[in-house]
Amino acid sequence: MSAHGYRRYVALGDSQTEGVGDGDDLTGLRGWADRLAGHLARTGPGVRYANLAVRGRLAGEVRAEQLPAALALRPDLATVVAGVNDLLRPGFDADETAGHLEAVFAALTGQGARVATLTFPDVGRITPLARPLAPRVHALNDRIREAARRHGVTVAETAHHEVVTDPRLWSADRLHASPLGHARIAAAVADALALPDSDDGWTRPLPPRPAPTGLRLAAGELAWAGSFLGPWIVRRVRGRSSGDGRTAKRPDLLPVGQGGPARCL
Repeated sequence: MSAHGYRRYVALGDSQTEGVGDGDDLTGLRGWADRLAGHLARTGPGVRYANLAVRGRLAGEVRAEQLPAALALRPDLATVVAGVNDLLRPGFDADETAGHLEAVFAALTGQGARVATLTFPDVGRITPLARPLAPRVHALNDRIREAARRHGVTVAETAHHEVVTDPRLWSADRLHASPLGHARIAAAVADALALPDSDDGWTRPLPPRPAPTGLRLAAGELAWAGSFLGPWIVRRVRGRSSGDGRTAKRPDLLPVGQGGPARCL
């Protein structure tokens, strides 16, 4: 028996859980869920891992497309992280989004799985142009906490810590974590689950560095808007998603370290 008691870990979600920002589509995406699977494997033998996440998925799509497959795999540990794609949409409804997540929580815990999720940082502290989204983030986080409480779901409270909005934890698009950010997310979830060899070190700030000011800050915002925000808006207008035509990178439960380019160890 492993030190933590988990043998079958299944990850559900969108691009963050898929691993976007940590590697690329040529060399393979790693991501926080792969890193968490590696932690599980290091602290207990025989762990198998599946990752059903697909970039661009809304919470309702995670429920409709990923939940049936997850239940069929009968995990004893599952992570469910979704909702950011919903809150970026003009018609965002916090209750509807959280309702989909709660249905996923209920189904997985009802089958006996330990389930973990996390809260989201204030995106306005990552990019000033996103400040109008702050009330949506707070509303979704509140509802995630409530739903998690009702179903005994473990919550990694990343929203409470200043370090999570450090630019060094985010990739150039400011929507996906950098490799360092993915490592911190994995550590946060491991800490929330009280896994062996986990602690709260992920909450500690990085060494200080000068913040951009004046013209450099404005130039950075304009460059980001042109390189990432603009193309994202165009996809939305055209009704397209970054996940169109994509499927889960790791749909089957396989030993950690096997199954293609997802480098778990």
